[in-house]
Amino acid sequence: MLNKDSILRIALQKSGRLSEDSFGLFKECGIKFESGTGKLKTSSSNFPAEFLFLRDDDIPGYVEDGVADIGIVGENVFVESNRKADVTYRLGFSKCRLSIAVPRGVEYSGIDDFQGKSIATSYPRILGNFLKSKGVKAEIHEISGSVEIAPSIGLADGVCDIVSSGSTLLSNGLKEVEAIFRSEAILIANKKLAKEKHETLNKLLFRIRAVQTAQNYKYILLNAPNEKLNDIINMIPGMKSPTIVPLAMPGWSSIHSVLEENQFWENIEAIRAAGAEGILVIPIEKMIY
Repeated sequence: MLNKDSILRIALQKSGRLSEDSFGLFKECGIKFESGTGKLKTSSSNFPAEFLFLRDDDIPGYVEDGVADIGIVGENVFVESNRKADVTYRLGFSKCRLSIAVPRGVEYSGIDDFQGKSIATSYPRILGNFLKSKGVKAEIHEISGSVEIAPSIGLADGVCDIVSSGSTLLSNGLKEVEAIFRSEAILIANKKLAKEKHETLNKLLFRIRAVQTAQNYKYILLNAPNEKLNDIINMIPGMKSPTIVPLAMPGWSSIHSVLEENQFWENIEAIRAAGAEGILVIPIEKMIY
């Protein structure tokens, strides 16, 4: 029987790229829940979790106050909020950076160019801390949205905003000149999480690690002449050692191994040159070791 004290209340962004990535992660972890448009709250049918769909800016506060036990939020939002919560796990997706940009026609030689000038941003705390660390005194105009328009209407000399590809800056006649903060999705937890909820959180983290580890590895199968087995095994050592299966054709064997995708691509030409044939590269759904 499900222990109600162990049910984890999870705050997720209700829309946007971070929301899509978070929903995808839970799906890969085998956790089922409905996330239909307009829903503010739902429960998982196969895991002790309840989901709250919120504005990203509200998630750190909900976690700090204990309304939600954990939440997935952009690190930039969490740091700017100045809320108290434990950063439990860095998820590695929804990466972006907070950057300062100026009009394309403006010459820029360094952050000291902003001495006595003004910058528009939705992240006054992060920007203020950065400027202070550089000894620069600039006026910060806090804007809740459409930051990029500030220089063209004479509100500020530059902007400080989130950048992913940089296309939004370019379309508004701006160029990126300083990356001041790098962000990714993080999982935060209430500092006073009860023991039963901690146990559920550990189960969730186990699933997340299994999914994310698998994304960096591939299952490799290939056929090789027996006299070249040792050479090829040295190039694809696997988690411990490869599996060798004799083929029906005399003098040949099948090698099965698991290795990092980058390691495979670095060695693929040498593997082929050693006589490997029929090479198959298969995605791994979950990986536990």
